[in-house]
Amino acid sequence: MGQISSQSATMSSTVKVIVVGAGSRGEVYSHFASVHPQRMKVVGVADPRKFARKKLQKWHRVADDKIFEDWHTVIEEEKFADAVFICTPDRLHKEPAVAFAKKGYHVLLEKPMATTAKDCAEIVEACTQSGVTLSVCHVLRYDPVIHKIKELIDAGVVGDVVHIQHLEPVGFYHFAHSFVRGNWRNEAESSFALLAKSCHDIDLIHHWAGGRRCVKVSSFGALNHFCKENKPTGAADRCLDCPIEGDCPYSACKIYMDRVKQGHVGWPVSVICPTSLPDIESVTAALQTGPYGRCVYECDNDVCTNQIVNMEFEGGLTAAFSMVAFTEEICKRKTAIYGSKGELSYDGCQIRVIDFLTQKTTLHTAPSDAPGCFGMYGHGGADYHLMDAFISAVANNDPSLIRSGPEETLQSHRLVFEAERSRLESRVVHCNGVDLSQTAP
Repeated sequence: MGQISSQSATMSSTVKVIVVGAGSRGEVYSHFASVHPQRMKVVGVADPRKFARKKLQKWHRVADDKIFEDWHTVIEEEKFADAVFICTPDRLHKEPAVAFAKKGYHVLLEKPMATTAKDCAEIVEACTQSGVTLSVCHVLRYDPVIHKIKELIDAGVVGDVVHIQHLEPVGFYHFAHSFVRGNWRNEAESSFALLAKSCHDIDLIHHWAGGRRCVKVSSFGALNHFCKENKPTGAADRCLDCPIEGDCPYSACKIYMDRVKQGHVGWPVSVICPTSLPDIESVTAALQTGPYGRCVYECDNDVCTNQIVNMEFEGGLTAAFSMVAFTEEICKRKTAIYGSKGELSYDGCQIRVIDFLTQKTTLHTAPSDAPGCFGMYGHGGADYHLMDAFISAVANNDPSLIRSGPEETLQSHRLVFEAERSRLESRVVHCNGVDLSQTAP
């Protein structure tokens, strides 16, 4: 694995990129051009929403003839950039990823790769056959402290890894925003929760397992609380009309209106106003008529609020993952790795290692030169380091800088699909070298 450093990488030229999907993730990744204009330039934007594409056009001064409602139109033109960012909704990843790869564009693909195992395999095949770089946005791989965990494992500080425990606390209002009212609430429209939210985490476990194949997986999970039978007596269908919203922690008035009144117009407020910048008037209108103003007990959500995944890898290594919606902390992962010589724990901020022989405890962290304004809350600067790696890899034709490349990402996605199969079929799934293209769902 090559070192990722904006200072040490030798740039051959400014990397030109097209952003397909100008939502929150497209905005975050494109911001790298504002931080490092000599390294990256946004030269095209495709998005069916006029406000979203015009907003990104203004930020990056993109020419009018390179602004598109439909990405298919971009494909019809002569190739005019080096790379493309695919930041479309989950179910709309595969077609543009394959098309742009075949056109010769390097691909930065928002996670998950796609919503079926077969589509994931087709994306990898297209990128491999076309000889283009594929980087899947498993941003946690690029978090400096989380990357340090892998370095410590490889250095043998805990000996042979025997068991991994990993927790993703989604956050009570984050879950209500994204998975009850928002874009990832309904599997038919997006994808199942383990894929949409936790493919990051299964990927990390697979990575920490160090190349050992998962041989068995089981999973259990369910939708809890956010359903019609739990709607309080007297509650209205919309929070703005509800006489008891003051007693509800999931009130849209608290999550959105109170924030905008305090001057906070970033996530999650920025998401709910698709045609204008958020202010009190536009947020009020969005809550009156849009999906984010609905009572959390009257939505069409069907994805799990809590899920566990148990894995057995070659050599007897076991791993247990938990995802839960109902937490105070938002996406502040917690990890414990137990080995033959020591124990490693991560609390979302620093790493603690206990050596069984000496009984000494050592604390580890890692520096980050990511700008404070860059990226999503809860990603710890990882968005910046992901972009730093991808742009360096494209500029220098060096795919080794990518920590979340095609083959390993394909295998971790396979594990996610097999875990969900286990949950749906209520059985242990034996991963006996099954061809990914045949893997459910």
